Amino acid sequence: MRPVPARCAAPQDEYSYPQALAAQAEGQPKGQRTAQQIRIAACTLLERAALQDLTVAAICNEAGVANGTFYLYFPDQAHLLDDLLQGFAGFLQAGMIDASQSSHGRPMLGATQAYARLFEGNRGLMKCLIHHLDAFPAARAAFHRLNREWIETVVTATRRRLAREGRGDAVTEAELTRRAYALGGMTDHYLSSLYLSQEPGLVAVSDDRAAVIDTLTTIWERGLQP
Repeated sequence: MRPVPARCAAPQDEYSYPQALAAQAEGQPKGQRTAQQIRIAACTLLERAALQDLTVAAICNEAGVANGTFYLYFPDQAHLLDDLLQGFAGFLQAGMIDASQSSHGRPMLGATQAYARLFEGNRGLMKCLIHHLDAFPAARAAFHRLNREWIETVVTATRRRLAREGRGDAVTEAELTRRAYALGGMTDHYLSSLYLSQEPGLVAVSDDRAAVIDTLTTIWERGLQP
């Protein structure tokens, strides 16, 4: 059996889902380590191959396991991807929440920075979430739940801030919710154009990653003002 690719080992990158999977497998029984190895192989292939090229044979070759071993853990590649994307959706949510809570007064800046780094560091998985989610019903439900819970968090925090400022009735909850969904869609489109389709005009003005985060954060913060 071939070892897990070196790129999924140390040094640990907190925004890399394959590295998180590898860390979770440490010290676990062989079966759980093998399942993680298969998941990591799928992540690796998604970084450089189209979704339709992600076959069981290709995954097993990347993971260094026999084709028959794959079916001990997953019925087919569609179930593997559904499982993988559900886990990744939770990883996204946890990363954004942790960043927003430790951002020293600018939670939107922390969350936006974390989301951009998660997007950049897991392009293959994000490609599936942004462009192919309808093919994976359980993952779609998980991603929609992530979006809904994040929007609710943003709206609640905004309403509390406005109440403290004596402007609690300045914007309705429904209006804030609409704005938050629109801003989230804008962020996804921007990052998808930058990291996935690599639109030349956008890439040309986005080499300063800190400036990109500042731009997206400013749009979020201003968009939620009365």
